[in-house]
Amino acid sequence: MSDFFERRLSGYDEHMLANIDGAEEFYSFTARLLPDHQGCSILDLGCGTGLELERYFALCPTARVTGIDLSHGMLDALESKFPDKDIRLICGSYFDLPFGVDEFDAAVSVESLHHFTMDEKIPLYSKLCEALKDGGYFILTDYFAESEEDEKLCRQKLQQLKAEQGISDSGFYHYDTPLTAEHECEALKKAGFSSVVVLKSWGPTSIIKAAK
Repeated sequence: MSDFFERRLSGYDEHMLANIDGAEEFYSFTARLLPDHQGCSILDLGCGTGLELERYFALCPTARVTGIDLSHGMLDALESKFPDKDIRLICGSYFDLPFGVDEFDAAVSVESLHHFTMDEKIPLYSKLCEALKDGGYFILTDYFAESEEDEKLCRQKLQQLKAEQGISDSGFYHYDTPLTAEHECEALKKAGFSSVVVLKSWGPTSIIKAAK
């Protein structure tokens, strides 16, 4: 999956903003949902080039952000945007990396988690919930399947493509296999979040707030 994003780096920001319905609005909406007190700590899963962080730092320039992404190129681009901000960037998989316990005031992920199954997400979300401080929350802005049938079809298509190409491993591949928003909320609740609410939608993209 990291190779895909390395190839997409040139023009990535412009592509995201121009080709996803409501992107200009939902990036800003996401940023406004994050805490804005002095020195608050934020974890960004799949931070990419930091489109949400551009808007967030305008609101909270003293935030301390930890960003995780698979792509070195994306992280280099993000770092060059914010030379004066308190950012710690980690290149790797958020499935594999430790997040700590009671470390963050909030976490955020934008258009990154729609490639994984519920069974893959629940342990990740459990780890994320533990990493949030009391009163902390997770803002998930992502692309969701319109129906359970669409969800199943996307997963079946990925398995078909892997079979056709002789791929038998369980690695992650850049092919959209979104859950429905209902199943996403179910995964978050099973992971231990006490309150999970869909706040707003723009076509297939919705924002979910999951409170610890």
